[in-house]
Amino acid sequence: MNLKRIIIAITVVLIGTGNINAQDMKTEVPKISDFPIGEENTGYAQYFTGKSWLAPLTTSKELNVPMSNVTFEPGCRNNWHSHTGGQLLIAVGGVGYYQERGKAARRLLPGDIVEIAPNVEHWHGAAPDSWFSHLAIACNPQTNQNTWLEVVNDEEYAEAVKDRNSKNRKDENRIELCKENYTQLFGGEALTGGGTDPEMMDILQKYIFGEVFRTGDLDIKTREMITCVSLAAMQQLPQLKSHAGAALNTGVTPIELREAIYQCAPIIGFPKVLNALGAINSTFTERGIKLPLEKQETVTEEDRLEKGLAIQKPLYGEAMKELLKDVPGGMGADVARFLTEVHFGDFQTRSGLNTQTRELLTFCVLTVIGAEPQLQSHLQANLKVGNSKETLTAAVIQCMPYIGFPAAIKVLDIIKKA
Repeated sequence: MNLKRIIIAITVVLIGTGNINAQDMKTEVPKISDFPIGEENTGYAQYFTGKSWLAPLTTSKELNVPMSNVTFEPGCRNNWHSHTGGQLLIAVGGVGYYQERGKAARRLLPGDIVEIAPNVEHWHGAAPDSWFSHLAIACNPQTNQNTWLEVVNDEEYAEAVKDRNSKNRKDENRIELCKENYTQLFGGEALTGGGTDPEMMDILQKYIFGEVFRTGDLDIKTREMITCVSLAAMQQLPQLKSHAGAALNTGVTPIELREAIYQCAPIIGFPKVLNALGAINSTFTERGIKLPLEKQETVTEEDRLEKGLAIQKPLYGEAMKELLKDVPGGMGADVARFLTEVHFGDFQTRSGLNTQTRELLTFCVLTVIGAEPQLQSHLQANLKVGNSKETLTAAVIQCMPYIGFPAAIKVLDIIKKA
């Protein structure tokens, strides 16, 4: 067993140090590892660009091995600094970076270990588009002293992390990219050759995580939300449960994930959404996330129709009312009102996700179920809220491994002709 696997095994054993629920914090922090998040790191805030959280893990004075879990919001990093006694870092969640003065930055994924020699000037922090957690272990604690230096400015940070997102790595070996993306999402290793059908798994993983994930201008959080709503629409609940964990690992918050599933209800129906919620709630419970999550409702019984119309009309006009006006018994007007009140009033008005994200996810769910007439109108709505044809194309390609080439190509043709 190599050192990385040993460390991952050790981290599982150390879970017993406690757990602080991110949902109880004023700022919602995703739980991207099995370690507690702790409190906002206000005592050292002057040495950080962005917010961080600190959870001390060890207390024994006899052992004298100070160890803490540090969590960084996307883009957060500490100043240049050094330790007279050195330091060990073990990445446990999300994606981060470590850089020594005068050297190229190193991208960090769960299980990666950084051995920092005494008096070496360095910084570490999160990727621009991902939360990040690492264990920080003080070496030689009896005499170890920190020296804080200047901030890592925006130019230095941008230079350090440039060209490391999957979407910018078209020429990179797809096998290495597959392994890196898989580890970020699931914390394990891809392409192991194990299981009952290793050839199928190798083809699947290389295609999804080595090819699809670098096609188009989507960040990894958006890709995982698209994957989750696609699996919800298809009722592939074991895979949804797994990808719910992956979404949290990329920095999707529990509320964002829940709202993505809620957004499916008017399209796929409530029974399927209840099944999907059971899958993601199981993941939340395993991660120690307190349920129920915070409410995101913004409408009342009195104004849900009005507020729903305020979203619906600028995007879709009166098309649905016209379509339903000749329904027998005059009930088309009821259906049109239900649509406005439920889809746009009850769901689209909720906080937790913005309209642009909700429309993109809705388009993906319609793609999965093959609702071509609705795709036409929702395509135009997406363009109105700022989702380009290129973004929609990338989103459909993200759905493609789950729905197959014929269904995806049909929707790509609709986008092309719009």
